[in-house]
This record gives sequence, C-alpha cells and structure tokens, in this order.
Amino acid sequence: MPHSAHEKKRVITRLRRIRGQTEALERAVQQGTDCGALLQQLAALRGAANGLMAEVLDSHLRETFGAAHDRTEPAVQAEIDQLMRLVRSYLR
Repeated sequence: MPHSAHEKKRVITRLRRIRGQTEALERAVQQGTDCGALLQQLAALRGAANGLMAEVLDSHLRETFGAAHDRTEPAVQAEIDQLMRLVRSYLR
C-alpha cells in the first residue's frame, strides 16, 4: 500500500483514470457500440488495472523485504527487480 503523500496521489490518479475508463465503457455499452471497440476499451481497462496492481505489488515487496534487510542492500533490490520484471511481463 502506498504510504507517502506522493505515492498515494499517484495511485489515486490512476484509480480515477480507471474509473473514467469504466464509465466510458458503460456509456459505450448503453449506446450499442460495436463489439470490436468494446473489446479495445476492455483491453485498455485491463491494462490500467494490471499496471496499478504491479505498482502496488512492487511497493509492497520493497517495503516488506526492504524492512527485513538493509534497504540499500543491492542483492535484495536486484531480486525484487527481477521478480517485478517477471510479474509485469505476465500481466501484459
């Protein structure tokens, strides 16, 4: 979970963007928009949610494992970086 004011603001901004995408998708369904366009909007919404999930997970891992070790320990940071690359590639 983001703890600093800057991190919270960034997450809130992303959530508002996701809400806007959801509302646009709802309007598109109500207007009878073509399935292809709906699928494109759904993919964008999924990407936005996955991006937010990856960001919160990255923050959580760094907080959890950084607290157990010296936050500047390069090996711990490298392992988290590698894990996050894997997770981000999976979420695409």
